[in-house]
Amino acid sequence: MSQISSYHAHVYFDATSVEAARRLCTAAAEKFGVVMGRVHEKPVGPHPRWSCQLAATPAQFGELLPWLALNRDGLVVFAHPETGDALKDHRDHAIWLGAGLELDLSIFS
Repeated sequence: MSQISSYHAHVYFDATSVEAARRLCTAAAEKFGVVMGRVHEKPVGPHPRWSCQLAATPAQFGELLPWLALNRDGLVVFAHPETGDALKDHRDHAIWLGAGLELDLSIFS
């Protein structure tokens, strides 16, 4: 079994929910000390929607994920571990809060 070095949680949004996503990600960074990435107002990497990444240690993620589940206010959140195998992390080890979406996994080929 691979070791998990960290986790990423990607909060998805669109033009009508960008401010809600920004508030959610800022609150998560302040509450849990996770690293908040840029608020991308376009699809980036394998992500099919605009997104903001929250990077967490395994200990932080154990508290972050339940909090996101209760506070996401209808936003879709895609989370995955970082094991060194990006394809499996995004495809096989995915955690979805809200409706799962199709990722563009071709970037990992």
